[in-house]
Amino acid sequence: MRTNGLVIRGWDITGSLDIYANDVTVIDTKITSDNWWGINLRPGYHGLRVLHSTVTAVPGKGPDNGGVDYAVSNMGGSSVEVGWCDVSVFGDALSMGQGDLHDNYVHDIVPFVNQGGEWQHTDAVISGGGNTGQLIVRHNTLLNPTGLKQGASGSIGLFADTGVVRNVTVDHNWIAGGAYALYGGDKGATGIKVTDNIFSTQYHPASGGYGTVAHWNAGGTGNVWRNNRMSDGRTIQPEPSP
Repeated sequence: MRTNGLVIRGWDITGSLDIYANDVTVIDTKITSDNWWGINLRPGYHGLRVLHSTVTAVPGKGPDNGGVDYAVSNMGGSSVEVGWCDVSVFGDALSMGQGDLHDNYVHDIVPFVNQGGEWQHTDAVISGGGNTGQLIVRHNTLLNPTGLKQGASGSIGLFADTGVVRNVTVDHNWIAGGAYALYGGDKGATGIKVTDNIFSTQYHPASGGYGTVAHWNAGGTGNVWRNNRMSDGRTIQPEPSP
């Protein structure tokens, strides 16, 4: 797709959107993907908005040994907005270093063995670090029911895979599942604000199979952990990164 300013409204798409354009809006649309992603913004482009839409896939039909990897992927260098969307099936559902992810329902992630012959790691939201902008994750329901022996990673995975994790807000979400429900950015992470979230016990007593939070950099500049609790009312105090 190469049309700047295009509005895609009310479509029912079998396949995916690969966007080489600026200021594209996808609204009130259903995408059933058999590609690596449902919607992908290519490097050098900006302004993507995905609103009030359903992004899903057919298990066993994707290109990664039958699996599908990313519901919405941001390869660009600016923010992508994803709001009020229903997202399911994809291994790493919402994948981006900068964006505004709000009021979404991510659920029913489907595990699969990837082309490398390993269980694909699964996350409802994933960021690989190295971002220059801000990532906001607010008022979402993020569920990762994947089993621990089937590649479960996090409900929110802030990983320093490609650089330092910085400037992430995680606020007022309902979070459940994964190996740890939240991976907090690790050493060097700064500007990470985790506030007023509820970590549900619906899959595991500690929300994640191994625990609630991992790799939290308590001493990082601008890092805030405040008023986060389990669904049964227990307060949560993360262990700092080793």
